[in-house]
Amino acid sequence: MKFLSNLTTRTGAWQLLAISALGLEFAALFFQYVLDLAPCIMCIYQRVAIWAIFFAGVIGSIGAKYLIARLVAFGLWGTGAIWGLLIALEHVEAQSSTMSFLFSCEFVPNFPSWAPLHEWIPALFAATGDCGDIHWQFVGYTMPQWMIINYSIYTATLAAIVVASLYHKRSL
Repeated sequence: MKFLSNLTTRTGAWQLLAISALGLEFAALFFQYVLDLAPCIMCIYQRVAIWAIFFAGVIGSIGAKYLIARLVAFGLWGTGAIWGLLIALEHVEAQSSTMSFLFSCEFVPNFPSWAPLHEWIPALFAATGDCGDIHWQFVGYTMPQWMIINYSIYTATLAAIVVASLYHKRSL
């Protein structure tokens, strides 16, 4: 427990979080621009969730010694991991539903008016695909199913670290 608790004060652990999220972002861009797989609105929302995890890693690595920075980083990490997991679950449901032909997703992301990411950086945040389409699978799993695995790992790791930190602080 002490090992997990102490990870939050080490920049390397936070950098690993940021690098893993950045790797997923690069993979998404590879799928989009090299394999020519158009991202749907749910893909874009999952991309935003990964960016939240990336920025959590950056903030955590910069401020690993400061409680307020770690709390902000935990908040971003948790928001990105849990929100991304929920979107990925919804995406899988949309793709696997027997009524998937009735499901349609939007093409314009519903970002806040103060942060229209799809207008600012359309290369990253413009949705051009259909949520119900399955154009890629690896060992029998679709992209959103793999994202469920990724977000579950991020969520479980966060939960383990938070529980270990609380347990360690309580035992002091």
